[in-house]
Amino acid sequence: MKRLILFFGLSLLLISSPILAQSVSLKTAATLSDVDPATVGMSAERLAKIDAMLQKSVADENVPGLVALIARKGQIVYHKAYGMADTEAGKSMKKDAIFRIASQTKAITSTAVMMLWEEGHFGLDDPISDYIPEFKTMQVLDSLIESKTIYTTQDANKPITIRHLLTHTSGLGYGVIDADERMKKIYAKAGVTDLFTTENISIEESVKKLAKLPLHHHPGEKFTYSEGLDVLGYFVEIISGMPLDQFFKTRIFEPLGMIDTWFYLPDSKKDRLVKIHEKEKEQWVNYPVTFYDPDYPIKGAKRFFSGGAGLSSTAKDYAIFLQMYLNNGQLNDTRLLSRTTIQFIMANHIRDLWGDESYHGLAFGVLDQKGQDKGGKGSKGTFEWGGYFNTQYFADPEEGVIGILMKQTQGKVTGDPIVKFRQMIWPAIID
Repeated sequence: MKRLILFFGLSLLLISSPILAQSVSLKTAATLSDVDPATVGMSAERLAKIDAMLQKSVADENVPGLVALIARKGQIVYHKAYGMADTEAGKSMKKDAIFRIASQTKAITSTAVMMLWEEGHFGLDDPISDYIPEFKTMQVLDSLIESKTIYTTQDANKPITIRHLLTHTSGLGYGVIDADERMKKIYAKAGVTDLFTTENISIEESVKKLAKLPLHHHPGEKFTYSEGLDVLGYFVEIISGMPLDQFFKTRIFEPLGMIDTWFYLPDSKKDRLVKIHEKEKEQWVNYPVTFYDPDYPIKGAKRFFSGGAGLSSTAKDYAIFLQMYLNNGQLNDTRLLSRTTIQFIMANHIRDLWGDESYHGLAFGVLDQKGQDKGGKGSKGTFEWGGYFNTQYFADPEEGVIGILMKQTQGKVTGDPIVKFRQMIWPAIID
């Protein structure tokens, strides 16, 4: 046991240095590495069936290309690349291919928020307006005159809190991908930046525009997928005093060894970025510029650090992040979060707003007992999410399993292999 004076000295060091606030763990947690599946209770024969299914999915042109990764008990049992990273250039997919992970960014931003929460900087039920005053007086949408984009509102009955933003219950919307056509028009007219951009704008500028717009509903009343994690990305900048990309790099990515996760790729990595594809006349072709430029991670102003959708990464890097959660907050001799905080993050924070098979915690969607009993998705407590460009992940704490399927597609996709991939993993467990 460490002497009391050493304990106090280390405590003062961690408090005084935000970069050192992730603590060195007392127990080493091994980095993910490739092993014989049998050593961690997985069947090589059954994993081969997953391999055959994925090969067929690419051969049938259900997807142009993908990278799949399966890990158990902290070790990689399956990691393969299939198909093409760029169909028009004839470029094959590789295991270290970099994908735009879009909304998979959200869990990383939520982790940053909870790291700062552990340090006592704020309470989760604090109004966000305590830190971003522009959110002080929020309004809820009543009606819209669509031809003029003029709307009426009523006062929100409570302030938006940090917890509301983490759980998508704030009432904020999501602009161009919003389910409410009225909100799409309101956000477009206000010039709110959705998702990602090559334009010369900061997350601070976009969030402050967002704060002037009406809410879908009163805070806490419903689950509405939103730009709340962009708000929290800017919030992390305010609390930490660091740009979001630097906070992620110094406090999360470097400590965990996530060397390929970036908002904007350095020149040495940009050739590994997978093209976004869409189906056109039964052929996979490169996706054009729409409301965003698909090459945003490698060109443009590179100032917009979207906490909700901005990162690009590899299958292995994201597996490292998920393994930290399965290890109750630690990896590579570094602890980012405590075991008790992980437990708290995985709790149901939205009551019954989703139904009875899963719920939203503070960073992920989480499977409940009925979701487990339905079959094919994992054990109770399995957490999951995905991204706008058709990337998906899930992690099962009870079985110690991680599954990641990385793809880059837009538009209608038929025969996506994610459901089969997920349901075939659990029968491959043999211990």
